[in-house]
Amino acid sequence: IVKGMLQHSRKNTGQKEPTDINALCDEYLRLSYHGLRAKTTSFNADFKTGFDNTIGKIDIIPQDFGRVLLNLFNNAFYAVNERYKVEGSAFKPVVSVQTKKLNHKIEIRVTDNGNGIPQNIVDKIFQPFFTTKPTGEGTGLGLSLSYDIIKAHGGEINAESKEGAGTTFLVKLMGTFK
Repeated sequence: IVKGMLQHSRKNTGQKEPTDINALCDEYLRLSYHGLRAKTTSFNADFKTGFDNTIGKIDIIPQDFGRVLLNLFNNAFYAVNERYKVEGSAFKPVVSVQTKKLNHKIEIRVTDNGNGIPQNIVDKIFQPFFTTKPTGEGTGLGLSLSYDIIKAHGGEINAESKEGAGTTFLVKLMGTFK
């Protein structure tokens, strides 16, 4: 039932097209940051980029992959904001995105210095309806849908997290480069 609901919620007629993954990452990083600032005017964070300019363009469905990036960035900014609420001005929130081309793969690394995800639940975060956010703040569908979109693109996603130090999501995509 859940899988059917998820498939229905993301029906797509989007076509793969040559896309500048660096530009897409940059666009959605800024969109996410300014979206959170619009909701929480007191929020501030640094964001850093490290783009591999040798990537060129890769065949993806940009709308779908934009949804993945937006979700990863929203989660990262949420995490650093939660840590900032506890530690105050002594803590400097930072979210970064890096891209790298490795043979016929690209890696996208989204890192935050938020609270991290407890080790006992890291394996559950890609399950539908699982969320670490308080009731009313998360549906538990973001990472599940992101996982499905990345798999549909022939890729994989992993999370590495250290409690109290932050989280890194690593997306690997096989691709046709242009």
